[in-house]
Amino acid sequence: MMNLSKLFAGGLLTLALGAGGALALDKVSYGTNWLAQAEHGGFYQAVADGTYEKYGLDVTIRQGGPQGANRSLLVGGQIEFYMGGMSTAIDAVKEGIPTLTLASIFQKDPQVLLAHPDAGFETFADLAKADKYILSKDGFISYFPWMKSAYPDFKDEKFEPYTFNPAPFIADKQSIQQGYVTSEPLEIKKQTGWEPKEFLLADNGYAPYSTTIEVMKPWYDEHKDIAKRFVEASIIGWYNYLYGDNTKANELIKKDNPDMTDDQIAFGIAKMKELGIVVSGDAETNGIGCMTADRWQSFYDQMKAVGMFPEGIDVTQAYVLDDVCHGVGKELVK
Repeated sequence: MMNLSKLFAGGLLTLALGAGGALALDKVSYGTNWLAQAEHGGFYQAVADGTYEKYGLDVTIRQGGPQGANRSLLVGGQIEFYMGGMSTAIDAVKEGIPTLTLASIFQKDPQVLLAHPDAGFETFADLAKADKYILSKDGFISYFPWMKSAYPDFKDEKFEPYTFNPAPFIADKQSIQQGYVTSEPLEIKKQTGWEPKEFLLADNGYAPYSTTIEVMKPWYDEHKDIAKRFVEASIIGWYNYLYGDNTKANELIKKDNPDMTDDQIAFGIAKMKELGIVVSGDAETNGIGCMTADRWQSFYDQMKAVGMFPEGIDVTQAYVLDDVCHGVGKELVK
């Protein structure tokens, strides 16, 4: 295959015809962390509107799910890109697993705590007064230690496992429940007619990057041009998904995940825009996907202080910043 990087300039690949016809596209796969949804929309957009193809890529999106093992497939070399997270990326450095995060699509983690609208909880600190905290086991060992450190009134004994069924929360006015701000609030409103109060962790001090683009370092070292094209095409896909015509992308989402509904997709998009999940902070000035060394170090220090990470991890080994913060696609905001 001809080296496409020689034809790549300024972000956009112009396909040329040679003696053998059109140039072949570089085939890569991106594994998501859950079933297809609006929170994955920009990647589907870049498939649907041909952005990946313009960048010389033939991209397959491999959706995750309850039994998904896409990160294992990344480590095993069966997919090239994975939708990772900051905590697992830092933990990989500790474990000697050579992953690299290239971009963070979400500047804010969508994790939210929900409360009944008339329960009397007005601030994040007030949530500690709830009779029970309905959280996933992952949440209990990740952000809950931060909650206890930042707001000392939270108590372990009030933890109750979340089974991804909102019925226990709905039935108990004095409970709180975790969720994604782009998902659970709509389902609860459908079942009850009332809107739960939302307390976004990212707006209250818990600040990891989320919905990242992660690769294996050995692969990245040999395919930096492909990685750059994938990152930039994905960023453009996200701008077009949020601010352009996303009809075809949503059709692909529903094809992969037939349980996904139009109203859930619309709700997710609206929440991402309203709360600056994708475009806020550094992404406002430097573009979607932007990451900084300071924020990586700050999150590591924050979680080290609550016992999630040990001393001595070189967090700079978890990421590279070469392909982000260049303002790619900002002109597409409408």
